[in-house]
Amino acid sequence: MRKTGFRWLALVLCLLVPTAVFAGENGYKVMYDGGSLPGVKTGEKIHLMIEGDKIRFAGDHEDLIVLPANTITEISYGQDVHRRVGAAIGVAFISLGAGALLALTKSKKHYVGLTWADGDKKGGFAMQCDKSDYRGILAGLEGVTGKKAVDSDAMTVKN
Repeated sequence: MRKTGFRWLALVLCLLVPTAVFAGENGYKVMYDGGSLPGVKTGEKIHLMIEGDKIRFAGDHEDLIVLPANTITEISYGQDVHRRVGAAIGVAFISLGAGALLALTKSKKHYVGLTWADGDKKGGFAMQCDKSDYRGILAGLEGVTGKKAVDSDAMTVKN
């Protein structure tokens, strides 16, 4: 009788622990890069949650802004590619060859921008996304809004 009690407890814990772990981790962690969100500083980490008919941005304990999906006017995407010169100089002090190889590598930062218009309220901002998340973020935003993301790197300006 005692063994079945432990089995039930083990079964319940096996079902509850994964549920609790995944319930606390919904959405994406992004870094605010500037725009019209009041009270949010550049470089601050925020959470992006894409829900059925809205897009929600939250800080540590409260919602920063909730945008109805139909108010989004544009989704944009861009990259910042740069060489790792600073890291290469640091490594070159230890090993000149490794520093030279590191100077040849590139680093990419992925940015997603949103603009919205809700009556007379208009705004927009840019966020830096993790390299493993930006495709999912773009797909989610495109799916919930019905808008296609614009690649800002492919746009050319001619005077």
